[in-house]
Amino acid sequence: MCGRYSIYESMDHYLKELAPEQLIINGYDLWPIERYNVAPSTRVEIIRPTEQGLCVDKVRWGWAPFWAKGKRPPPINARVETVMTGKFFKELWPNGRVLAPANGWFEWVKDPDEPKKKQPYYIRLKSQKPMFFAALAQVPSGLKPNEGDGFVIITEESDSGMVDIHDRRPVVLSAEHAREWIGLNLSSKRGEELIRQASRPVVDFEWYKVGKNVGSVRNQGPEILAPKN
Repeated sequence: MCGRYSIYESMDHYLKELAPEQLIINGYDLWPIERYNVAPSTRVEIIRPTEQGLCVDKVRWGWAPFWAKGKRPPPINARVETVMTGKFFKELWPNGRVLAPANGWFEWVKDPDEPKKKQPYYIRLKSQKPMFFAALAQVPSGLKPNEGDGFVIITEESDSGMVDIHDRRPVVLSAEHAREWIGLNLSSKRGEELIRQASRPVVDFEWYKVGKNVGSVRNQGPEILAPKN
């Protein structure tokens, strides 16, 4: 998965799809989020569970444990194959389970004749409903963000036609499985089953070429989602 995605509806839109009857414990804007081109290191909305209900926080995309900071940019993704057993994400698995709501994500495909040229694609659900990335996060302990906060999106190998776009993709959960993913009583074993077996199948998605203006984070309008002829 390359490092850009979109989340542009109001948070209420995602929460109604995820858990229409569940208590949301903090306030959030009813205005559209309008983040068409989310880039690493920026703060963006995630959904996490608490004892009182669901909470929406703005957290930096990218995370590293304290002992790895400064060595390289914090990773933005965590591979499903190693996230549960590796040392790097030990602090986050399994109690840091969160969701990153989204409308779609971007991938860049190399031109087979000219590898330096890349064509961006936008990938979304055919239904165009909200999608929920399985993610892990460390969130602020108080009201203010701090340098230790961050989140990573869990990725898996692509299959079928999507592998032609990129060899990896985010683990996208249905609303039902997404609710289960952030359940307070979810066992580590069941969490592993969800991210290994419950990702939405390729047939649920569609993708199309978009303009190269998505390459600049300064471009944040809906025009970057327009299909390229």
